Amino acid sequence: MASQKATRIALFSLATPPMRAFHLTWMAFFVCFFAWFACAPLMPVIKGEFGLSLAQVANINIAAVAITILVRLIVGPLCDRYGPRKTYTGLLLLGAIPVLGVAASQSYESFLFFRLGIGAVGASFVITQYHTSVMFAPRVVGTANAAAAGWGNAGGGAAQALMPLLLGAVLMLGVSESLGWRVALLVPGVLMLVMAVLYWRYTQDCPEGNYSDLRAAGTAIEGGKKGGWDSFKAASTNYRVWLLFVTYGACFGIEIFIHNIAAVYYVDHFGLSLKSAGLAAGSFGLLALFARALGGWMSDKLALRGNLNSRVTLLFMLMIGEGVGLLWFAKVDSVTWAVIAMLVFGLFTHMACGATYALVPFIDSKALGGVAGIIGAGGNVGAVAAGFLMKGTGDIRQTLIILSALVVISALCAIAVRFTRAAAEPNMAAA
Repeated sequence: MASQKATRIALFSLATPPMRAFHLTWMAFFVCFFAWFACAPLMPVIKGEFGLSLAQVANINIAAVAITILVRLIVGPLCDRYGPRKTYTGLLLLGAIPVLGVAASQSYESFLFFRLGIGAVGASFVITQYHTSVMFAPRVVGTANAAAAGWGNAGGGAAQALMPLLLGAVLMLGVSESLGWRVALLVPGVLMLVMAVLYWRYTQDCPEGNYSDLRAAGTAIEGGKKGGWDSFKAASTNYRVWLLFVTYGACFGIEIFIHNIAAVYYVDHFGLSLKSAGLAAGSFGLLALFARALGGWMSDKLALRGNLNSRVTLLFMLMIGEGVGLLWFAKVDSVTWAVIAMLVFGLFTHMACGATYALVPFIDSKALGGVAGIIGAGGNVGAVAAGFLMKGTGDIRQTLIILSALVVISALCAIAVRFTRAAAEPNMAAA
């Protein structure tokens, strides 16, 4: 099967199944992330309408990422069993329901309920990484994974920047602010339905075709060989999976947390307007357009010159940079320096995410769905933990300072992933 995987990324081509999957999976991921974080930049308005306390805002942020933990654990093995095409299409269709439903919220409780449901679309990341992992060969899989995830991740930044502008456009039509944010939130739900149709129509599970057809023909499937539950069990017994679970919580978990609190932080601490705060917060997410891909690309290049442990060392260094940068962001008092510090630590954060998933295809290729799902869930566990930490401290700045120390400590888990020479060299030969 590996021989039919793409050995290069023909970026401007849609002629092959790997490249169609590459482009459609990052587009689907972009739409899902846009929908996932569409509420965040509007929270200052929603906070005022429902009279929310900081604790209630923290509950909403926790709800937005909590259910994703469970769904990420499920969709990885589902990809092994049913294939990424069916799994992604189903997630897009079902995920659109709470995305559209949140616009109908009339109270804190109903908003919290739908925000919890929206969190499920965050599991799109696992399917994205699974699909590119089965489509691309080891030589370029790190770059393919990181680029698809990075461009998709940019949907979070786009939501931060565009949702306030969309709300402004709706208000210019004479709609009240109370109705305006609801109308604005309908847009990502509709986009998800459109994307579901495109994904079903134009992708296939792997270079050879769809899993159901291959199984019917008696063809062995590498990524989905063990099926759902067996894939999860195999992955859960691998200690490297749990080490990366922690590191991903310390990089992607922080990324999600910043997406959820950045707009409120800039408004409350620096007195920015909703639009200015959205643009500042959006710049963090838009780093994903290149930074995550850069992390994966560097991982691939270092691995070709060294071995699999070169990927591990890179991840360790990036996480140290993330922790130091996060502390800088928490300490500055000038809005200008806050934005600069956020971009610096954001660069390390996104690159660390890319470097993490550049390692994923090499952990256990026969349980790829389980590996991708568990590690992906780690990101949301990190975000939930950060949410509870903020709820406990009652102060965003203090929370950021504590998180910076935890990130540096988590870097030790990254270095502990190291492989023996015997394990590292065969993987490089496969490239």
